[in-house]
Amino acid sequence: MSSSDKDLKNYATITLGYWAFTLTDGAIRMLVVLYFHLLGYSPFEVAMLFLFYEFFGIITNLVGGWLGAKLGLNITMHIGMALQIVALLMLTVSDSMLSVAYVMLAQALSGIAKDLNKMSAKAGVKSLVSSAKENPKLFKWVAVLTGSKNTLKGVGFFLGAFLLDVSSFRTALFILAGGLFLVLVSTFVLLPKEIGKSKNKPKFTHVFSNTKEINWLSAARFFLFGARDIWFVVALPVFLYEKLNWSFSQVGSFIALWIIAYGFVQALSPKILKQHTPTGFTAQILAFGLTLIPAGIALALAQELNPTTTLISGLFVFGVVFAINSAVHSYLILAYADHDKVAMNVGFYYMANAGGRLTGTVLSGLVYQQVGLVGCLWFSTAFLMIAGVLSLPLKQK
Repeated sequence: MSSSDKDLKNYATITLGYWAFTLTDGAIRMLVVLYFHLLGYSPFEVAMLFLFYEFFGIITNLVGGWLGAKLGLNITMHIGMALQIVALLMLTVSDSMLSVAYVMLAQALSGIAKDLNKMSAKAGVKSLVSSAKENPKLFKWVAVLTGSKNTLKGVGFFLGAFLLDVSSFRTALFILAGGLFLVLVSTFVLLPKEIGKSKNKPKFTHVFSNTKEINWLSAARFFLFGARDIWFVVALPVFLYEKLNWSFSQVGSFIALWIIAYGFVQALSPKILKQHTPTGFTAQILAFGLTLIPAGIALALAQELNPTTTLISGLFVFGVVFAINSAVHSYLILAYADHDKVAMNVGFYYMANAGGRLTGTVLSGLVYQQVGLVGCLWFSTAFLMIAGVLSLPLKQK
């Protein structure tokens, strides 16, 4: 098998593992949001269930990047899968044992698992691209990986809501854990152990990047993903269920379809940009352009326009622009990363991503409970404006 064929095989294996994990990640999130809302949890309490999920993602990306460089990305990827199986099985206990603290612990494990898996998959792709001359291929590969992952996460949202409607909460968790275990065994055997392993002994202090482009991009990523999650994680599904009287399946299906479409756009980003290799200027334009969308939705809802039409059309436009922006970010971090430090550079970057998601998740429940969905949209607008400003120092070429 030629070197190119081996790279393609390894890329396919990484993508398969990422897909399987993502299905369970989307499903468990929808299961927890809907089931615990059904049990009587307030929007803020539901948001708090994900507090450790996001918080431990920050720590995991720092430590995980270092471990990936030290042990190899195959190892960290499969540690993530194993932890996700444990997290799923933890939630199969009786309702009387599902205290807030216990569920937060299970979600902490799931958060650690998710960020180990994401860091390993994204850094693994960089390891398969040998030089800057292959940057167009890198953009295409990372766009397909990230886009297909988000499409599968949307399917996972639908799967979680569907399983909750047709079976029980616990049966759904057993199905997800069993499927992921089969994939874990398969991908562990197929993926070479040395992928992403640093040639030199990595020091833990090296996880903090001294590359200014990575630092600015990471800061922009914090606010970009915080802006999305402020209104998307808790506020939107609860608003659809409580205010628009949608069923669980309708909520899950709508969010799933949005994420599926978002993933398709992300995967097609190289074609949408006409094979143009993104620069810092691309990230700036997209971030500032995004600010107009949640602001427009907020104004329309404040004017009491039809909320269903406003949200569906607004989310469609937001999804397209956000998907391209996210794909550009995912490419830029790999383009800026050093080959021998790729796991640590990517880990540092996704630490910022996790921090933004944590902030957005907490604010989603808190702001919605205080001032509703419109308030969440204005917070999102402010975060996007900051993301645009933080993108200004990025390289223009």
